[in-house]
Amino acid sequence: MTLRIMAAAGLYFLIVFGAGFLLGPIRVFLLEPRIGSLGAVLCETPFLLAAILVAARMAPRAVRLEPRTRALLGVGATALAMQQIADVVVGVALRGIGLREQIARFVTAEGAIYASLLLLFAIMPELAHRNPG
Repeated sequence: MTLRIMAAAGLYFLIVFGAGFLLGPIRVFLLEPRIGSLGAVLCETPFLLAAILVAARMAPRAVRLEPRTRALLGVGATALAMQQIADVVVGVALRGIGLREQIARFVTAEGAIYASLLLLFAIMPELAHRNPG
């Protein structure tokens, strides 16, 4: 079970981080100069949310993980840890943004939106597999 959780988390992370990695330059280089940082984040958010939802449904199924709450929350938590490590590495290596500056961004409106997406990223595998009713 643990290997399936790790595999699902890895796949979930790769899909969502890949989408964010592709959308990031569009946001930073095309949208931010034209409509500002907040506007750019607001434009990017629906696409990231869609990637989160699709990946949260697909990744556990792809590795045949039983859709139990504990396992699905484990997928989300593990993927979130992977994502945060990758975010710090990319911030430092590609954008020259130190850890303190990255953390400080969470107090901005853009950071609050990003924090909300991170929360959804962590819990979406469980939410996406709930049976209605």
